[in-house]
Amino acid sequence: MNKWFFIDWQAIFVPSISVIELIIRGSLVYLALFSVLRLLPSRQLGTLGITDLLVVVLFAEAAQNAMASNYTSITEGAILVATVIFWSYVLNWLGYKLPQFQRFMNPPPLLLIKNGRMIQRHLQRELITDEELMSKLRQQGVEFLADVKLAYMEADGRISIITSDSKSSPIAQQKVELKSDIN
Repeated sequence: MNKWFFIDWQAIFVPSISVIELIIRGSLVYLALFSVLRLLPSRQLGTLGITDLLVVVLFAEAAQNAMASNYTSITEGAILVATVIFWSYVLNWLGYKLPQFQRFMNPPPLLLIKNGRMIQRHLQRELITDEELMSKLRQQGVEFLADVKLAYMEADGRISIITSDSKSSPIAQQKVELKSDIN
């Protein structure tokens, strides 16, 4: 009965592993996973599929032991979480300050369609089938491939489309409307 009410405060808050070791483990695993995820094709097309979710779950499971080496205290968990947040912030900050680093973190848009013609080598590189691309076009209200002037796969996996009937940008149209309102 005594064990029900006994709390080992030391086990809860005192790390069983060196704090520096935790930070180094967390840093190495975070940077390794970031690099692997960055190098994989961004095939998701703006959605999170089952395979993507499975990869994230398996990465988390595999990384747990590599990062923690069987940690048991709350303090160790907090240090690992802080290390991951730190690296996430540092990489975002570097991307903001250094345009070259931003290109590494977020790839430039990839041209998929030009003047109604699919660019097959780009589709193959991202593992996108013609049917998947046509599905995305239809979801954005484009029925025929010939109507597409340009289509890009953005860094987040979404497809942005510029149709042939696009006369001018919304900003230019806004300026024209403002000028007519003034006169």
